Amino acid sequence: MANEEDDPIIQEIDVFLARSLLEKLYLFQYPIRPASMTYDDVTHLSAKIKPKQQKVELEMAIDTLNPNYCRSKGEQIALNVDGTCTDETSTYSSKLMDKQTFCSSQAASNVSRYAAAVYKKGELHLTPLHGILQLRPSFTYLDKADAKHREREAANEGGDSSQDEAEDDVKQITVRFSRPETEQARQRRVQSYEFLQKRQAEEHWVHLHYYGLKDSRSEHERQYLFSQGHGLAENTELIKSPSEYLMMLMPPSIEEESDKPMAPSNVLSMAQLRTLPLADQIKILMKNVKVMPFANLMSLLGSGTDSTAVLRCIQQVAMLVQGNWVVKSDVLYPKDTSSPHSGVPAEVLCRGRDFVMWKFTQDRWVVRKEVAAVTKLCPEDVKDFLEHMSVARINKGWEFMLPYDEDFVKKHPDIVQRQHMLWMGIQAKLEKVYNLLKEHLTPKKQEAQSAHPLLVSGEQRVNMAKAKVKQNYGQLEKEFQKQKTEMKSNDASAKTDVSNIRIKEEPLSDEEPMDTSAYEGMNNGVVNGLHVEEDSTDALNGHLPGGCIDRVAQELKAFVSTTFKKQFVLTLSELKRLFNLHLASLPPGHTLFSGISDKMLQDMVLDTGCKQILVPFPPQTAASPDELKVYALWEAGDTYDQHRQVLLEIFSKNYRVRRNVIQNQLSQECGEDLNKQEVDRVLK
Repeated sequence: MANEEDDPIIQEIDVFLARSLLEKLYLFQYPIRPASMTYDDVTHLSAKIKPKQQKVELEMAIDTLNPNYCRSKGEQIALNVDGTCTDETSTYSSKLMDKQTFCSSQAASNVSRYAAAVYKKGELHLTPLHGILQLRPSFTYLDKADAKHREREAANEGGDSSQDEAEDDVKQITVRFSRPETEQARQRRVQSYEFLQKRQAEEHWVHLHYYGLKDSRSEHERQYLFSQGHGLAENTELIKSPSEYLMMLMPPSIEEESDKPMAPSNVLSMAQLRTLPLADQIKILMKNVKVMPFANLMSLLGSGTDSTAVLRCIQQVAMLVQGNWVVKSDVLYPKDTSSPHSGVPAEVLCRGRDFVMWKFTQDRWVVRKEVAAVTKLCPEDVKDFLEHMSVARINKGWEFMLPYDEDFVKKHPDIVQRQHMLWMGIQAKLEKVYNLLKEHLTPKKQEAQSAHPLLVSGEQRVNMAKAKVKQNYGQLEKEFQKQKTEMKSNDASAKTDVSNIRIKEEPLSDEEPMDTSAYEGMNNGVVNGLHVEEDSTDALNGHLPGGCIDRVAQELKAFVSTTFKKQFVLTLSELKRLFNLHLASLPPGHTLFSGISDKMLQDMVLDTGCKQILVPFPPQTAASPDELKVYALWEAGDTYDQHRQVLLEIFSKNYRVRRNVIQNQLSQECGEDLNKQEVDRVLK
């Protein structure tokens, strides 16, 4: 009371609530503009709004006569955005950046606490705000300029291709059937950025008329900020009790509550869980854990819980498997639901999962392929079943995740017997549905034991591979020694006939012997295919005795013929590469290791019916001389010889030819129209 006497009331002000501009009044903020630099005197060209989204766009003129305005830059921006043509779609019709656009964003989602106040003649008039918007410059014109730039680049790149053949290639398409959309997928789609952007684009703009601050229409609209009637009937909202008035001034923080992260619908704290009935507690726990020993369930339910009541409730939502409780399938897959993977109805999923649970009552191990073969369900569904109650083991299968609970089985034989009878009934149903054979009904303990050695670990595989390598190495060593002995005997016989060896002298030429140095390491210690011996009388100069020359020519001719029948057209560089690969695949001592020069190879190519194609490559090409020499098989003996010859003559005149020119030339020379597949075959 003393404080109230020391703080007397100086003035009482009447407060009025104005309703004329309700749901029409917005507060505009310009956060990047100083308060001293307002836009009141700037010419507003246009304004538009999307009322539902509370999105506003304002177009304001730019003072191009200002000394601070860079005219050349403004012209460059207008040119980049609109190009050289001017039409109705141009952003800057004056070919100068003479305006800018401001786009709004919501400063606050909840504006129920904000109002615009006007004080006049001892009265305070309040008008609730409908939105608080912050306006910033929009740079969408840069996106338009970038799009123009990409269009020009695409036009330049497509200039040549547009003159090419106008054929439409056949494209393979894949038909997919969409799965039924789940509720979770629909919620994710609705909350996605793409969906929100689509919804925002669907709302149409409402164009507005802008009136300046000193305009008479603005003066008229400002009068609506005052309450039109001073009677009590107009301000019944302000006639409240003190407690109601305080509640209006400080309402509960709804926004803060909505900002709190919401827990998933299937997650409850232990304190919340224990407020539920016992049956609901057990159902929620089993639905989340899926597999649980009875002792763990009792510890989660808290001290003082009757075990008899728990046993009565657990049998309604779970089945006993190896002494542990596994949640029932119909609890996880309620009626009228479907698989998120395949769309299979809940009834089929429950049967498949019951089969997996029943298999674990027979054995600790289950093979996934066997389950999929019997249930005919997709692999994702089968994997979900197994992950609920088992763990994957490499090279073994899926093992039940919990050990056998002997304590529960010994303490509750009546429960075990009752569960066994239930499983007998489930087994009978599964036999009818899946037509189960005897091999599915009996545990495979003996078969599993006999088949166990077939499961080889990684270490055993490595040891077996090492033993096999040692065995093969021994055989290879014996064969090598045998070949070495035979070659020594051949060398000894060759020494006796050294007087009869005739060395053929070839005229000197600019051609160098073919370089096979990259493959010397593949010849097992030989040079040009001949073993180096200290007492050898061979000169290793790439020449053979006279009796072997014909055999070398035959081998070389066979290689050239086979190669060109496969490839048809080859450069000398590519032919040499293929010949070196062929040499690397030959055994040591082969006749082709005698040293084949480039000239010998080119002569053999011409002898086999091939011709050199003088392709007019451009002078600035970076290709090597061997890459510029092109050889082609002139006659292959098939139906496309004439077409191939026409094609080679075309390329002898130009190194780059368009496809439509080739097709027209083939049709004229051969007198028949070739389809696309036939032209492709000739080109390849």
